[in-house]
Amino acid sequence: MDDQTQELVAKFYTNFINEQGLACDPATGKPIPCAGGAPRQATQVYRGRTAKELCVALLEGENPIPITRLDHAAYLGRECQRAEAALRAGRPYLQD
Repeated sequence: MDDQTQELVAKFYTNFINEQGLACDPATGKPIPCAGGAPRQATQVYRGRTAKELCVALLEGENPIPITRLDHAAYLGRECQRAEAALRAGRPYLQD
């Protein structure tokens, strides 16, 4: 969420899955740590004032669609709705 602009924000980061099933940074080839580590740069940023607007940007936008699995699309839809509710209520939002 961006409290200043009152927008929901979704950042897309590239990765690949190695032979051990770990998400790895394409620039270094090393596994991406769950906590700590060097900050990564998002390759794409999506914004919307509502969960619907953000999901339309993610799934129907002009840029390449970052969603390739239906279960991931459903998860993002739920999280966008939670983020919108938190934004409207003035509460912090923490992604599940």
